[in-house]
Amino acid sequence: MTARATSRRALARTFSALRIPNYRRYAFGQAVSLTGTWMQRVAQAWLVLELGGSGTELGLVTALQFLPLLLFGMWGGLMVDRVDTRRLLVATQACAAVLAVILGVLVATGAVQMWMVMVLAAALGVVHLFDNPGRQIFVLEMVGPEQLANAVTLNSVAVNAARVLGPAIAAGVIATAGLAACFLLNAVSYLAVIAAFTSMREDELRPAEVQPRGPGQLREGLAYVWRTPELRRPLLAMAVVGTLAYEFQVVLPLMARFVFDGGAGTYGVMTSCMGVGAVVGGLVLAGRNRSGPRSLVVAGYGFGAALLLAAAAPTLVLELVALVGVGVGSIAFLAAANTLLQLGAAPAMRGRVMALWAVAFLGSTPVGGPLVGWVSEHLGPRVGLALGGVATVVAAAVLLRERSPARRPALASSGTADVAG
Repeated sequence: MTARATSRRALARTFSALRIPNYRRYAFGQAVSLTGTWMQRVAQAWLVLELGGSGTELGLVTALQFLPLLLFGMWGGLMVDRVDTRRLLVATQACAAVLAVILGVLVATGAVQMWMVMVLAAALGVVHLFDNPGRQIFVLEMVGPEQLANAVTLNSVAVNAARVLGPAIAAGVIATAGLAACFLLNAVSYLAVIAAFTSMREDELRPAEVQPRGPGQLREGLAYVWRTPELRRPLLAMAVVGTLAYEFQVVLPLMARFVFDGGAGTYGVMTSCMGVGAVVGGLVLAGRNRSGPRSLVVAGYGFGAALLLAAAAPTLVLELVALVGVGVGSIAFLAAANTLLQLGAAPAMRGRVMALWAVAFLGSTPVGGPLVGWVSEHLGPRVGLALGGVATVVAAAVLLRERSPARRPALASSGTADVAG
């Protein structure tokens, strides 16, 4: 086989999910919308600091955005199990666009105050309550189990490509047009993903059966996860890592300002470098189309090590290099956990399982955001970043211990061996 033919086959494997028309539409719409989302995240973090906010207040605003997931995440997943996912997602995108417009107008008119930012962050959290588990399971409805690992990884690539592009655009927009323009541009970007949802071919979707209302469904979902080790273990690991490691929107602005004496541009570059690493790492992972318990352990060790290197980097240049590694580890850990949970969950329970994933990953922010913000404010941003690195390494070590033959049946009998495309 020639080198050219080998390259073509590798490229085809990397982007195999894009051969599915519905997913291709979704991927394009998401790419546009996510770029706007990252613009808003950068602008919101800087808005809080401009309003006189401290590290703790920055963590609090971030926490409010995810508090509904923490409190009502399982209920949101149950609602997803009961409705048509595509229609639900159209509604959530429209609501998020309206909230972005409101924040943009408040900033443009000079009427914005800290409490308004907090209220709008909490309102967006209510949207995430339904949007996050809905988007997770809708990927499986579009591509099926055969392409799920590839599609999940490509989704993560899109998120992190937007992390590269969005902050870079945000830095330029903030410098030339002000913070309000970032929020308004984000509102417009939601139109792309709404158009993708409304133009899909319904006959090519594979929706799970809508679940009827019934008593005890929340308890049923929790009991199902707890008695299924293949779901319980990655969810608990994700809760620890999500609480202490995935608080970049809190710790990176503080690193930029107080460690490297930078401004919004420095923060944008740091975020973009982490995104570059995630994009490159994600494309490599997508070509492998593989995920499972072993992949999750390896990703956990790599992610934790990269965070510790970033915490110790003595100069901005070395920090940016380390953040590329953080991006690689971040996407590897998320993609492995997401695919493992979706393939391991029964269809009737998938919404509730992925809601718990959202609680572990994003809903933990109301705890982790203020905690990491407080640690970064009083002990230094480097300590806040290192805390996440230590937590991730410990979580990976526990997962490895649970996978040892002495502590569990052979993996071959569990039905969760690494999935290769």
